[in-house]
Amino acid sequence: MSQKKTVVPFSGTPQQEQQLQQIIQAHQGQGTSALMPVLQQAQDVYGYLPLEVQKMIAVGLDIPLEEIYGVVTFYSQFSLYPKGEYKISVCLGTACYVKGSGDVFDRLVQKLGIQGGECTPDGKFSLEACRCIGACGLAPVLTVNDEVYGRLVPEDVDSILEKYSAQ
Repeated sequence: MSQKKTVVPFSGTPQQEQQLQQIIQAHQGQGTSALMPVLQQAQDVYGYLPLEVQKMIAVGLDIPLEEIYGVVTFYSQFSLYPKGEYKISVCLGTACYVKGSGDVFDRLVQKLGIQGGECTPDGKFSLEACRCIGACGLAPVLTVNDEVYGRLVPEDVDSILEKYSAQ
């Protein structure tokens, strides 16, 4: 049974929409070859590609929404969900997993009240799993934005979250 994703309401600004419309206008008439660059630039503007943004792109480029959604969900570079101010990524690669990263990930799910790929309702934290960050000697490892934490046990999660909650 799959769990329902925590949904943060879309809160695009008029400035973001204006930027998106400029991006779309710059690529009009190029057909589907414009889709990838428009999606990449739209994600740079919004931080993710919610359905509302996909609809604007569909209308602006005259490409079916289904096709846009298919591309967004196929490529891992695109996200349907917002990222938090602090992006937490837990390595679930072999070395980290064998040393307990699954338990660290589970503790984060419990403490943050979100699943992988989600963002806390306040926009502070997002959580994802990754495969390998190349720090196997420090296994298990997680990153918060660009800061690396290694040789973790589930109990370390509390103090790591407190550090960022206080900021």
